[in-house]
Amino acid sequence: MEVRIPLGAPTQNHNSSLSWFYVILKQMKRILSNPFLLVLSTLVGTIVGAGIFGLPYVVAKSGIIPGVFYFVFLGGVVMILHLMFGEIALRTKEKHRLIGYASLYLGGWAKKLVTVSTVVGIVGALLAYIIIGGDFLYIVFGSLIPFSSATFSVVFWFLLSLFILLGIQAIARIEFFTNVVLFIVVGIIFVFALPHLQAENFVFFDSSFLFLPYGVVLFAFLGLSAIPEVAELFKHNSEKRSLDNLIVWSFIIAGGLYAAFTLFVVGVSGNATSQDALRGLTPFLGEKVVVLGALFGLLALADSFLVIGNYLKNSLRYDYKLPYGVSAAAAIFSPIVLFLFGLREFIVVIGVVGALVAAVEGLVIILIYRTIKEKGDRKPEYSLRIPRPVWIGTAILLVFGAFLGIFIR
Repeated sequence: MEVRIPLGAPTQNHNSSLSWFYVILKQMKRILSNPFLLVLSTLVGTIVGAGIFGLPYVVAKSGIIPGVFYFVFLGGVVMILHLMFGEIALRTKEKHRLIGYASLYLGGWAKKLVTVSTVVGIVGALLAYIIIGGDFLYIVFGSLIPFSSATFSVVFWFLLSLFILLGIQAIARIEFFTNVVLFIVVGIIFVFALPHLQAENFVFFDSSFLFLPYGVVLFAFLGLSAIPEVAELFKHNSEKRSLDNLIVWSFIIAGGLYAAFTLFVVGVSGNATSQDALRGLTPFLGEKVVVLGALFGLLALADSFLVIGNYLKNSLRYDYKLPYGVSAAAAIFSPIVLFLFGLREFIVVIGVVGALVAAVEGLVIILIYRTIKEKGDRKPEYSLRIPRPVWIGTAILLVFGAFLGIFIR
């Protein structure tokens, strides 16, 4: 009996290839449906943003000893604030952002204060991302497309604004892949940088720049906007029990990345370290490696831009009950308007925003945390026990640090 194979029928090898392809797709779908991985990716992606590129410059100026102190101490303070905010979100049934929590637990004065802080802080952060995003796009594509850095900034804003309209589920899935690529690219940069490290490039202490890192380090570690966003990624209450551990791990991962990136950049470029960290590397590592670094920068910026832009949109939706179109337009168009009016100083923007937002929002979170134990309307999946001296000391630090970050450069 003659057996004919129809034209176009898959061969055994073809079937085998398809099987592997389906297995890969299935594994990818399983990974992207894992809420724990999505939450961790979103937290890390929100924390690791434009601030990482300001860290080498301020550490190169102030020295390694102040830099390590600021990293460990301020990183720990901001992590505690994130854990507090997580418990606040878990103790409240209704969906809110910090504006809504402030109004619910502290009253109208707190709502107005946090509204100003949220809008100024997030718009300022988005502005910083637009500024440096255009610079990085110029580094990558400037030789191919005859655009200026300012034009590339507008392109960066436009493309990412489209994703803000899609919401947190789409953003979280994008962030998983960008985080993977981000760490791969950073590893490649480290390999190229390692032979160029010079011990004499490190300054251990310079009192004239002692307070310079304060606002920049705070800006780099702040990711408060991601907390209520990621809580919505959990479909079951039992999964929320891991939120505190995921917050801690996100700080460990981000802090490790910050430390490594800063040490490698300063170790290579020394006192030639630029404010964006990358341009100062060109004479030592070459243009191709710097382009690769700019790609890494774009991934980091995109992560944070999407999450905090979505956070501002949802704050206006849930806490002020604005229509979706109005809240989305406010989140999307505010930073680009400031950019077009000429506000384009990267280090100044992130230093002031970091110090101001940490002070205002940190104090409000502490005040809410003091009352949430009794006023919360649901049992949280985790509960902190923070001694009174710790949160009082944190409040004093934030107020004093805001003065330093804004008025002392």
